[in-house]
Amino acid sequence: MTQSQKKLLIVFGVIAFVILSVFLYVKGSYNSLVSLDEGVKAAWAQVENQLKRRYDLIPNYIETVKGYAKHEKEVFLKVTEARSKVGGATTIKDKIEANNQMTSALSRLLLVVERYPDLKANANFIRLQDELAGTENRIAVERRRFNEIVKIYNIKVRRFPTNVMAGMFGFEKATFFQTPEAEKEVPKVKF
Repeated sequence: MTQSQKKLLIVFGVIAFVILSVFLYVKGSYNSLVSLDEGVKAAWAQVENQLKRRYDLIPNYIETVKGYAKHEKEVFLKVTEARSKVGGATTIKDKIEANNQMTSALSRLLLVVERYPDLKANANFIRLQDELAGTENRIAVERRRFNEIVKIYNIKVRRFPTNVMAGMFGFEKATFFQTPEAEKEVPKVKF
């Protein structure tokens, strides 16, 4: 083998190494983005499971409260409207907004409940309230998990050089499940 053939072989070896390295990096970055994207979807599915549980509990809860608080129609109407919006939401953003409205409406309903001591002593109501409270806790846990995976995913999508690949393959930032500013205020209970 001549000296020029050796140099040519070394050049091809270096080029092959660079191409292989780039390929492996792109493959690894893409697979990492896919895994995180699927993680975001799975976490959102868990949030939706708990939101569905709450959605299913609400009609029973409302009917129990209605028997005691017949003149609180506006509160029941708000909860029913919010539940309807939850049922009709299709995108993650719409579902987050609808569920934030549902949380607000349920907070107002709980204020109504405080005014009816007989209702609070009713066994069916106590069971439903415990179920709803447990569901709200589950929602909070799943929401936190969802936001954690969204944070990891969004960091990956925005960091260089993975952001180049994310743009090439259509990976976009995910939406956090955040509490609206109006929900951050502590409700006032008056007797």
